[in-house]
Amino acid sequence: MLLRHSPSAFAPMQRRSLIAALVTSVALGVSACSESADPAPTDAITAAPVAAERESEEQFLARAQAIHDRVITIDTHADINTGNFTETVNYTMNLDTQVNLVKMAAGGLDVAWFIVYTGQSTLDEAGYAAAYANAIDKFDAIHRLAEDIAPDEIGIAYTSDDVRRLSAEGKQVAMIGIENAYPVGLDLANIKDFHDRGGRYMSLAHNGHSQFADSNTGENAQDYIHGGLSDLGREAVAEMNKWGIIIDVSHPSKDAIMQMLSLTRAPLIASHSSARALTNHTRNLDDEMLLAIKDNGGVVQTVAFGSYINEARRVHLEQGRQALTESISSTLEIDILAPSDIAQLSDAARGAYETSIEEVTAQVRARVGAEVNATAPPATVADFVDHIDYMVGLIGEDHVGISSDFDGGGGIEGWNDASETFNVTKELVLRGYTEQQIEKFWSGNLLRVLDEVQAVAARIKAE
Repeated sequence: MLLRHSPSAFAPMQRRSLIAALVTSVALGVSACSESADPAPTDAITAAPVAAERESEEQFLARAQAIHDRVITIDTHADINTGNFTETVNYTMNLDTQVNLVKMAAGGLDVAWFIVYTGQSTLDEAGYAAAYANAIDKFDAIHRLAEDIAPDEIGIAYTSDDVRRLSAEGKQVAMIGIENAYPVGLDLANIKDFHDRGGRYMSLAHNGHSQFADSNTGENAQDYIHGGLSDLGREAVAEMNKWGIIIDVSHPSKDAIMQMLSLTRAPLIASHSSARALTNHTRNLDDEMLLAIKDNGGVVQTVAFGSYINEARRVHLEQGRQALTESISSTLEIDILAPSDIAQLSDAARGAYETSIEEVTAQVRARVGAEVNATAPPATVADFVDHIDYMVGLIGEDHVGISSDFDGGGGIEGWNDASETFNVTKELVLRGYTEQQIEKFWSGNLLRVLDEVQAVAARIKAE
C-alpha cells in the first residue's frame, strides 16, 4: 500500500529511506516529521494533505500516469549532432541517442529544447567565424527536422502559445536554446539573427571564458579574464532583453551570474543546473544565487547529470580522474603546471607544454571510462528529485523546473533517455507533489518566464 505525504515534511536527503519504508510502516502511523537539522521550510509550497488514504501500487501508477499524460512535459536541454538530422539518418528513427521522436513518444516527453552548442575556442576572427558556422549548421538542422523531414510529427515553438497549440495537435515540439554566445562574435546584431532563427535562450559562456563572460571553470584556480561580464557582455544582456531571448546562467561564473541578475530587465533561467548545497560542483548554484534568481522571477531547471546531483559520484569522479592524470603524467615524465605557471611561460615553451599535455589528455580520455567512471556510485531519479525538493524548500515551487542534458553527458539511473521520462513524474507524485506543482516543474514555470521575457522585449522596442 502507498501513503500520500507532503514533500515539505521531510528533509531532502531523508526522503528516499522514508519512502522505501512507507509500504511497511503505514499501519504503524509513521509521523511526517523528521529530526533533520535543516528541514525544508514548510511554507514554501502548497503541500498535499497528509492523509491516511491508501492506494495499491497499481492505483498509484495509474494516478501518476494520468498526471504525466495531462501535463505538458518540457526538457530544456538536449544536445544534438547534426549528422542525425539528415534525410537518411534522423530523429524519426530510434537512433542510439538519448533523445529522438521515438523515445520522446515512449516516455511522454512533449517538448525538447534542442541545443545550438559551440565549444569555446580562440577569441579571434578565425575562432568567431568557425563558431558562427557551427551554430548555423545546428540551427539549420533543427529546422530541417521540423520543416522538411517530419513536419507532421514535430513543430518548432517560438512562444508558449505555440507549445500549447502544437501539443494539442498531437505533435511533439522542438524549441531552440543556444549554449555559449561565442558564435555571436563581436557583432551584437547576431543576437537578433539568432532570435530570428528560433533561439529563445542563450548562455554567455560555456566551459571556457568567452568574449562576453567568465566561465564557472575558472573557479578552482581563480583564473578569470573579465571579473564577471565584459563590457560587451553587459551590452549583450541589453540586446537579449530587447529581442526576447531568455538569459541562461548555467555555465558562467558566479560574478558573471550576479552581474547579469543586476542588469537584466527580464527574468532569466539556469537551463540545466542543480543545487550546490547538495552537490558541490562549480556548475551548480549556491543558495545566494538561487535566492537571487527567485527575486528575479526566474527558474532553475534542475539537471539530471550524475556528478551534479550525487555528491559521492562527483567526488569519486573528480578524485579518480585526478589520480589517473597524475599517474599518466608521471609515467610520461610530464609535470602538470598550474595556470599561473603556464602564464609565465614563453610562447614557444607554452606551445611545447600544451603539446605534451595533449598526450596526457588523450591517454586519460582512453582510460577514464573503464578505470574511473565504471566504478562510480550511480546517480538516480531519487537524487534528482532531492535537488527539486531542496530548491522548492528554499526558493519555492514557482522557480524550479526540469532538464536532462541528454546527449551532452546527462542521464541517470531511472531517467537515462527520453523513454524513461515518466519515472520523474512518478517520483514527484510519490513524494506528494500535487498535479498543479508537477505542471509548474515540467512546463508552467518555464513558459511563464518565456512570456515575461517576450513581454519585456515588446515594451523595450516600444520605448
